[in-house]
Amino acid sequence: MKILEKNLRQGEVKVLVEVPEDVWFLGQLIDKGDIVKGKTLRKLKVTEEADPIKRAVYMAIQVEKVEFAGDSLRVNGTMREGPEDVPRGSYHTFSVEVGTTVSIVKEKWFGFQLQRLEEACEQSKARVLVVVFDREEAFIGRLRASKIELLAHLAGEVQKKHNGVVAKGDFFAELARQVEQYDARLKCDAVVLASPAFWKEELLKVIKSDALRKKIVQATCSSVDESAFDEVLKSDSVRAALSRERVAKELHAVDRVLAEIAKKGAVAYGFAQVKTAADAGAIRELLVTDSLIAKRRLDRTFAAVDQVLRAVDAQKGDIVIVSGDHQGGKRLDGLGGMAALLRYKIE
Repeated sequence: MKILEKNLRQGEVKVLVEVPEDVWFLGQLIDKGDIVKGKTLRKLKVTEEADPIKRAVYMAIQVEKVEFAGDSLRVNGTMREGPEDVPRGSYHTFSVEVGTTVSIVKEKWFGFQLQRLEEACEQSKARVLVVVFDREEAFIGRLRASKIELLAHLAGEVQKKHNGVVAKGDFFAELARQVEQYDARLKCDAVVLASPAFWKEELLKVIKSDALRKKIVQATCSSVDESAFDEVLKSDSVRAALSRERVAKELHAVDRVLAEIAKKGAVAYGFAQVKTAADAGAIRELLVTDSLIAKRRLDRTFAAVDQVLRAVDAQKGDIVIVSGDHQGGKRLDGLGGMAALLRYKIE
């Protein structure tokens, strides 16, 4: 994610979507009632007799619904600004994907929303090395915005024998050496090893550096060529590599809540307890799972959660949105999807 413009007095932030993770993030950020602006394709009729044609136009819509469609985000709402020949109030859907530039206007930006926006920008700058390989060929690249830049291509010879195939000329040893060199040179945050079948495990046997092994994320690809980079870029493994730091922060926050619960300390969990604490101005740090937010939006009961978020933000409390995909998020969901560390204990 790249922030192109930010005018908080007008409540407007303009961003460029750079990686698939950004699409997911915007799905959590855009709320019903927000204004979304940008260039979009709209079917227009030049004349009454002619068939409609798709034309790029600038439009602003007031959001009514947000939903994921594969690798894109569909933002549906009613038009507030646009071409003169498009009626105000008519429905339109923005498709947000990698490469899209979009502006989001909110009546009020929460501190935690701006913080997550900055985190998304930092994740886009993460130094990630991607290695696509099999027993005889390898492509090494680094993540650059929404694509992977090729750094090296290695090819080895393969010697066949009656019970299988072995790499000739220590191909895996040379590949491991190259990966270690690139990791040291680029100071990588993560290294993704992607291969068909079991070749990842074979390469891992050769890599001896404990520091490098801790950075490795394994992925699977169906082919070994430059096109496989696109497949890996969309994989959950790369998304996990980009979000490691955020997940660690979320897990630590959940652990703090569980520790306070264990000692019957200054903590509240479940919507009723958390709302009481928010009304008393007692919340120091609020944790909410994205799965609870999604469920409340679907049930049309998000307004009550939104009220708590606004109260905590106004009281200068910290707000942490926790992913429901990892164990910390699942534990928090087990507590009702909300918990709070308090400034003082409430009986």
